[in-house]
Amino acid sequence: MNPRNLEVNTVQGLLNRHPVVAILRARKIGKSTLAQLVAHQHKTPVTVFDLENEEDLTRLADPILALKSLSGLVVLDEAQRRPDLIPALRVLADRAGHPFRFLVLGNASPDLL
Repeated sequence: MNPRNLEVNTVQGLLNRHPVVAILRARKIGKSTLAQLVAHQHKTPVTVFDLENEEDLTRLADPILALKSLSGLVVLDEAQRRPDLIPALRVLADRAGHPFRFLVLGNASPDLL
């Protein structure tokens, strides 16, 4: 089996069991590429927020308001830029019947950990 397929299947399996999955690693090792592969195979709508993009940062000024109406897979790339999003994800994930899964990508920064 291709190692990348194994990674995609592992992430997909985690998303099937958990509302929030994080991939935290060093820079430039393929986190965003892996997320794109997972998103491509995902059978529900996919929404991507790149937190290095000012427009996406603005959209997430009030994270609960911005995220609560979404469904499917929500990818938050470069999450170390907004570690304050993590409590909002917990609130949303704890709601009964949540129609989304969060895939959080980021550097293993102390603030995010």
